Amino acid sequence: MKVFHGIIEIAGQMGILCGALKKKGNIAVGYNTFHSYLGYQDHLINTDAVELRKDFKHILNFYDLFHYHYASTISGQFKDLKWIKRKGKKVIMHHWGNDVRFHDMARLNNPYVYTGDSPSNEEIHRKLSIISKYISQAIVQDYEVLPYVEKYYQKVHVLPLAIDLGKFSPSYPNVGKKRPLILHAPTNPDFKGTAFIEKAIDELRSTHDFDYRRIEKMSHEQVVTLYKEADIIVDQIRCGSYGLLSVESMALGKPVITFIRPDLVNKFPPNLPIVNGNPDNVKEKIKMLLESLSERKRLGVKGRKYVEQVHERTVVVNKLLSIYSQL
Repeated sequence: MKVFHGIIEIAGQMGILCGALKKKGNIAVGYNTFHSYLGYQDHLINTDAVELRKDFKHILNFYDLFHYHYASTISGQFKDLKWIKRKGKKVIMHHWGNDVRFHDMARLNNPYVYTGDSPSNEEIHRKLSIISKYISQAIVQDYEVLPYVEKYYQKVHVLPLAIDLGKFSPSYPNVGKKRPLILHAPTNPDFKGTAFIEKAIDELRSTHDFDYRRIEKMSHEQVVTLYKEADIIVDQIRCGSYGLLSVESMALGKPVITFIRPDLVNKFPPNLPIVNGNPDNVKEKIKMLLESLSERKRLGVKGRKYVEQVHERTVVVNKLLSIYSQL
């Protein structure tokens, strides 16, 4: 099978999925038009929308299946979807969150959520209405994203984030370390709740001995190297679900603080080892981990096992291939 992934790389997922599909004997390439300091390269052709449109005829004829991401396709007005349908090719849309997070709906079960990066409700509805005329099935990364899109498609599949564990050797917290290191990497401080996190950290400095580092504007490869030094990682405490940083942190054997919405807790596997922290209680959650060396180690070990079972790329791509077979 020849699979096209495009056109926006989110958290390295296009590349990871393409790599895993190749290992299963498929031809898979990610075409990325979104370029950031994170610098994702694996299994990608980093290009731009103009070049992609020039090559569309060849791409349309060559690939069997089109796996689009982030409510975007090769044509700005989704005209390519008509041609894909006429050709009888398979196609699916993968939604990630900010592309479809209706502002009012997001606040129904989450008083902390930040939706400033999402388009207007009207624009989200317009795009989903057009896309779903031509695409009958979609993928979302978790149950936080599911409600935003489920009414537009005939079927929506939940596919966990994928990770190449070969690049993540566990480095469990050192229980004898006197000054624990807390890391926070806000690709978007408003979305992740950085102000709440750093306020809690400042208040804890007077009573606890630790180091804190905020990581910004570094490539993904550089950031992962720094994660290995951490004893505690605080990720996103406003969204209501966990993202790639949490997955990578658990893969490295680190305890992670992230906000999981109460109504979504039972949607994840029961052994999810994340410390559930929100803007109101993040100080207490950090304090608990600072004061419990054994808990940091226990959660680190448990987190690695969780990622192996849920997010390892072969596990995820087997589910993806099952989804493809239903198109």
